[in-house]
Amino acid sequence: MNNHATSSSSNPAPFELYAIRYANHSNRKSSDNMIGGDLHEEGSDLDYFVWVARRAGEVFLIDTGFGREAAAQRGRTLLQTPAEAVALLGIDAAEIRHVILTHLHYDHAGTLSDFPAAQFHVQDSEAAFATGRCMCHDFLRAPYDVEDVVSFIRHVYADRVKFHDSDVELAEGLSLHRVGGHTAGMQMVRVWTKRGWVVLASDASHLYANFQSRKAFPAVYHLGELLEGYGAMDRLADSADHIIPGHDPLVMRLYPTPSPDMEGVIVSLDVEPEKL
Repeated sequence: MNNHATSSSSNPAPFELYAIRYANHSNRKSSDNMIGGDLHEEGSDLDYFVWVARRAGEVFLIDTGFGREAAAQRGRTLLQTPAEAVALLGIDAAEIRHVILTHLHYDHAGTLSDFPAAQFHVQDSEAAFATGRCMCHDFLRAPYDVEDVVSFIRHVYADRVKFHDSDVELAEGLSLHRVGGHTAGMQMVRVWTKRGWVVLASDASHLYANFQSRKAFPAVYHLGELLEGYGAMDRLADSADHIIPGHDPLVMRLYPTPSPDMEGVIVSLDVEPEKL
């Protein structure tokens, strides 16, 4: 489904859009990445990303990743913290005013204190989920870090969290869309770029293979919502090539790096991907 405006004069100014790879995890099985995956087959590695949408003086950071302590505890390889990585784009983490948290899992909502000027945007249902009765179940709370959740609550009490209920436009050409599924308040980000509407799926689809095959990643709260979320991606993005999954190493192969000093760390998502 094509969702962009038919007249260029009615379109907002486009955002630059970047994926920043800050960590990775290897030696996975197919069953680690897909319900119904073969226990005996090797699965895709996972890359860990945050994203930046930038337009003139506007900067939106999408997710805040995790830091060194979480990497050591969970056996992930940290390449650099997200705050360190955004500096490659000439962005000072201390000056970022808007941070969108797609959900509150440890790899998306750690390091909040590295962004001292930011207001954090989150869905009502995600905050309720991460602090409510579902956290009494090991399976559902395992991807959360209690200290990250406590930090989030401290930011709520400091008037630095903006809550949203379902879909909302944060700026002309940038909107949030709750899909649930992976978590109760999982939200995607739709961004207008020079190549049209791009959807940052985050963990609504960890890998390209998840939404392409309609097979869910095993970390899931509501399977029905997760599967319905694949259709939402199709409706919101200009094409399948405009959907960016949350953890797929293919993103780094499909999109170009803005400059040689960012090789292996940052790619531009506002240009057409290569064909593999």
